[in-house]
Amino acid sequence: MKQQPCDRAIVLGEYILENNATVRAAAAWFGISKSTVHKDVSQKLSELSPSLYRDVKEILAKNKQERHIRGGMATKKKYELLAAMNHRNENEIELQ
Repeated sequence: MKQQPCDRAIVLGEYILENNATVRAAAAWFGISKSTVHKDVSQKLSELSPSLYRDVKEILAKNKQERHIRGGMATKKKYELLAAMNHRNENEIELQ
């Protein structure tokens, strides 16, 4: 995403708003770093479009409050998958 930082900040803000996206998701979508996304939407966007900045700020605050829940869900899923793989491996050993 090679654009001027001002244009990029607006595009990132609109993407986050439309998709209810996290900073990480926006960074992955546009192929830029999380630091760049965060700087653009927290500093540059407030100067360029205060109304868009307020909306994006609300979404990012909500994402920040929910991140521990998403992290816990990811950990739970990881260990459920590991348990299923171990169970499958034990069954294969018994069949031999």
